[in-house]
Amino acid sequence: MNDSFTIESSTGWGLILSLGALWVLLGWHWGKKATSEEGFTLAGRKVGLALGGATIMATWVTSNTTMLAPVFALKFGLWGMLAYSTASFGLFMFALFMPRIRELLPDGVTAGDFFYLRFGKAGWTLFMVITLVYSLSWLVSMAIAGGDLLEALAGIPYQQGMSLILMVCVLYTLFGGMYAVIGTDFIQSLIILLGIVVIGFLVWGQVPLAKAHAHIVTHQPSLLLWVMPAALLAVFNNLLFGFGEVFHNNVWWSRAFAVRKEVGSRAFALAGFLWFPVPIAAGFIALAAGPLGINIVDENQTGPTVAAAVLGNAGLGVFGGGLILVVLFCSMASSIDSLLAATSDLLMKDFSARVLKHPTRPENFRKVGAGVIFLVGGVTWLLALPHWPIINVLFLSGPLVGSLIWPVIAGLFWEEINRSVALAGIVLGSLAGLFSYFWIGWFVAALVGTGVSMLFSLTARYIRPSSFPPLCSFKT
Repeated sequence: MNDSFTIESSTGWGLILSLGALWVLLGWHWGKKATSEEGFTLAGRKVGLALGGATIMATWVTSNTTMLAPVFALKFGLWGMLAYSTASFGLFMFALFMPRIRELLPDGVTAGDFFYLRFGKAGWTLFMVITLVYSLSWLVSMAIAGGDLLEALAGIPYQQGMSLILMVCVLYTLFGGMYAVIGTDFIQSLIILLGIVVIGFLVWGQVPLAKAHAHIVTHQPSLLLWVMPAALLAVFNNLLFGFGEVFHNNVWWSRAFAVRKEVGSRAFALAGFLWFPVPIAAGFIALAAGPLGINIVDENQTGPTVAAAVLGNAGLGVFGGGLILVVLFCSMASSIDSLLAATSDLLMKDFSARVLKHPTRPENFRKVGAGVIFLVGGVTWLLALPHWPIINVLFLSGPLVGSLIWPVIAGLFWEEINRSVALAGIVLGSLAGLFSYFWIGWFVAALVGTGVSMLFSLTARYIRPSSFPPLCSFKT
């Protein structure tokens, strides 16, 4: 066995294939309930509090949480740990939006329904471009993280590991639709929480807080600064990024429509509370690298590298490496499956009906849905092949989603608006944010995009506004 890896490549392959076979089998089993298009896309709109909270939390515990949160801590210290946790506020805010969403769209299916209702075809088109770019960015970042994970822990070459994880997620999602996604998410959420508690306890046992603090004060004092401009900007940038992602992405709107109306708000709030400490725990793992004398060669692999060393020091050996692999694989799969399902719903429902003018026939929903899921998975695989840095892949889309925050709020709670001005704000906010990304840094992109869009949205509220169309004029 190569000493640089914690488990043999054959063990890594075996674990992923075994888990993959389990998810595919469960997906096929639960997918038998999807006897209608609504069952396949929204699990019959009957999801309860426990399953709803679990699938929301598990989806939000992405590879970006378990892999990127340690990078934040490594770069920005305490502020980095807090910065990533602020993404939970998006779930809390969406919980407050739930009653209004269900009032506006009692029979809604996708986020595209909302944008078409409130901002017409032009607004819907703009939304579709942004959400597809963002969804692909998120999918690619998780595929990259999966390849990095298998390479760091088992020595499996990046391209093979990335391909394996994507293939597993595509298979069980296309077999079972939303039923499979929610069912597997529930199990994956339990594995994620248990694994993080175990790993965090072992890290704490080897690196007490006093020891970690003393080492950082001596060797990395900047990580403890409460006034670090880039870190402070990262806090607000990530906060707005989380708002924009949750407010617009069909992953969350599909759950808003799938969860029973009376438990929707509680499900999102519960998920936010469960998710909040996860990036803090993941970040603390990264801060243990210095006191433990671990050399971080690739920042993308900070989390698994430190965790593997900690479990190795605890004498857990292969079991420890397998535990890390299982926990991180579950965190990726729980998000990849949700994105595959939500993105395919948008293409199957919105794109086919409003662009191709040929809505999917009820008897063909499984065939079309499976084909679209396979297509999205294939595009993700192609885009992940170049192996981009995770932080660049994800935050490049920050200004795009940030520019949608205020238009969503306006569409939900205002009675009238100048739609042309609001849409211009989305375009200019996205462009200004992208400009700031390349000329200043990723940690201000969402801030700038949100700020510009907010000014335009507020202006649209008072300069020649017109009423939104009546609800009865909208057909899903």
